[in-house]
Amino acid sequence: MTELGIGIGWRPEIAEAVEALPGVDWVEVVAENICADHLPDSLARLRERGVTVVPHGVSLGLGGADRPDPARLAALGEKAVALGAPLVTEHIAFVRAGGPLTATPLLEAGHLLPVPRTRDALDVLCENVRIAQDALPVPLALENIAALIAWPGEEMTEGQFLAELVERTGVRLLVDVANLHTNQVNRGEDPARALSELPVEAIAYVHVAGGVERDGVWHDTHAHPVPKPVLDVLADLTSRVSPPGVLLERDDDFPPAAELAAELETIRTVVGTRSARAKGLPPARAESRARGRVGTAHAHGARSLEPAPRRAVADPLLIGAGARASGGPMPSAPVVHEPDPAPRAGARQRLAVTQAALLSALVAGTPVPEGFDTRRIGVQSRALAAKRAGVVAKVAPELPEILGKGFRPAFLAYARSRPMTGGYRRDALDFVEHLLLADRPEDPAARRRLTEWWQDRSGSRPPGRATRLVRAARHALVRR
Repeated sequence: MTELGIGIGWRPEIAEAVEALPGVDWVEVVAENICADHLPDSLARLRERGVTVVPHGVSLGLGGADRPDPARLAALGEKAVALGAPLVTEHIAFVRAGGPLTATPLLEAGHLLPVPRTRDALDVLCENVRIAQDALPVPLALENIAALIAWPGEEMTEGQFLAELVERTGVRLLVDVANLHTNQVNRGEDPARALSELPVEAIAYVHVAGGVERDGVWHDTHAHPVPKPVLDVLADLTSRVSPPGVLLERDDDFPPAAELAAELETIRTVVGTRSARAKGLPPARAESRARGRVGTAHAHGARSLEPAPRRAVADPLLIGAGARASGGPMPSAPVVHEPDPAPRAGARQRLAVTQAALLSALVAGTPVPEGFDTRRIGVQSRALAAKRAGVVAKVAPELPEILGKGFRPAFLAYARSRPMTGGYRRDALDFVEHLLLADRPEDPAARRRLTEWWQDRSGSRPPGRATRLVRAARHALVRR
């Protein structure tokens, strides 16, 4: 398995700082933020220095009811090749719902949403993973996500769900310890139990990130320092296995480089100390051991990442806590060479209906499906709208400049009944069109600037009455 060492998420806002940080062995880049044929200069310089760069996808939606989009898979594969990456990573999540399977409008979440831990969802996920593995030029690892909401009627714990996914597909795992902590606060799930049930030998690397708790809900912001409870989960994991890599994620409110360096040093200490104890080494050797592993990764480059071994699922009990109570490997079992079976009849259809109903409640204001916590759905819905507003402000910074303090309330009012259907740049255009059709803002100068902005990017004049009626009917259909 590829030895990565200690890394940090590369973001354009901290590109220079990342290049200058001491002891950074590898970086991870959001795949959708780069082009394969025009890599940022900073990433090119890092690669020239021998720093491994791993593309991290956020838009495949492998946990969704639809099969993976071949174009998205091809684009992710091209970026992996351009970066010389030893693997690519994605999430166990769904990011869109609706469309042909449900004969309803396709909705985009703009966020990673949890997959129900059911047999139907696992069957669909396994087939989607197989499709992705066959299409990608390098191995795939999948990340557990943080969630504010829980699905009713779940049939497995997170650890059991992930263990069976690995058994059936051989996929590697990207374990996010911050997400395990998030799910403890938000859903009462014990991180230690999840770790005991995980196939730790399948871990490709680990994410560490900060967040904040508000009103009893943990928000995985990636915009705050890593708290002690997350470091404690990291320590628990490294007492069970020595992870090939550990990466610090930071996506917003970036601190000075010195603070990032201090967080990396803290992570390095936790990983080194606990890994040393797990192997019976004296604490004094912990840091040298950690640095030695990092140095080896630097000196020899990335080694091949073999798929996790596939084993027969003999007794379902072997997938639970008893199989990996110590974090050790599964008991030996015959290797399975047969392809993973297709989902049971109707599994995709059933999953599509439930995911579309949930996403519609979150982004289009339709009734909350039976069995969900209505209050939590409200929290998640507001969080999704706030994230949309924040991302639109980044991809179209002229809009907050033109609208001033009125941008955020106007966008949130727009987002309450108008789900995203085509990505954030399309969302920005639709938002401005919505304002202009309502003769807003009231200031003529601001309205004129918005009109010019919209025309520059849409290449056409604002829509006429017929188009407005069609779009109004479309929005009404989504809300039903």
